Amino acid sequence: MSVPFLLVAFSQERAALLLINYLNSKGISAKYALQSDGHEHGVELLNEADKDQASLIAGEFIQAPKDIKYQQAAWDNGETVSLRHGQSGISFSGIWQQLRDTPVTTCVLLVCLGIYLLAMVGFIWPYEVLVIQPFDELMHNHQWWRLIGPALIHFSMLHIVFNVLWWWTLGGQIERRLGKTTLTVLFLVSALLSNIGQLLISGPNFGGLSGVVYALVGCVWWLGWLRPAWGLMIPKPMVGFLLVWLVIGYADILWVSMANTAHTVGLFTGCAFAFVLSKLSVKKG
Repeated sequence: MSVPFLLVAFSQERAALLLINYLNSKGISAKYALQSDGHEHGVELLNEADKDQASLIAGEFIQAPKDIKYQQAAWDNGETVSLRHGQSGISFSGIWQQLRDTPVTTCVLLVCLGIYLLAMVGFIWPYEVLVIQPFDELMHNHQWWRLIGPALIHFSMLHIVFNVLWWWTLGGQIERRLGKTTLTVLFLVSALLSNIGQLLISGPNFGGLSGVVYALVGCVWWLGWLRPAWGLMIPKPMVGFLLVWLVIGYADILWVSMANTAHTVGLFTGCAFAFVLSKLSVKKG
């Protein structure tokens, strides 16, 4: 029977638990151990053969313990672990820090919410400016921003809440790990292609960020497979849920009309985007 090997010890129990969850998610068996002095919280490996790989991961964790991938591993394991000192509930300072750390994610979220709230109080001019138009009209008026515009407009509370929550979760991951430029390009490309696809198949009466959301799902899903070291991840049950939701949309059994083509084009765009990113990374290496 192997003897547990102490990898690292922290002054905070929460830090140890976050690292343990992440190590376990990578297939490295680790457990918590309170040290003999009662003040240090240890991370022990159950197999010393994992020492080298685990040491690299621990080093990355010490450099950036608040990286979203560590909390994501805890969530995937059904746990909630916070590095805030003894706080529970909502921390407004923490939320503000997240908003500042992900400006592109925050900007798109606030624009979507702002447009929707304006419509609720009777100001619908943003919808009129952003709604997509047939290509023959666009060729005449040259208002090409309308090819992106539908991603920013929503038609119900459920619609916008569903989309912005996914955008906040997955867009934030991408922006933290890969940068503002990568997320901006993915947003623009996926919005453009999904909106054009929906326009060509079903006409101009649609809106919502869901085409982009499916692109984020595809991108994070594939990068989690192609480049696991980048720390991007989405739980498999969530991927399964969204794929089932996509199929349900095509079955046309819901009480609302769904932009099925936008969802499908967005998903394939995100997968292709992830593939290109992974290949560019290989070339740079």
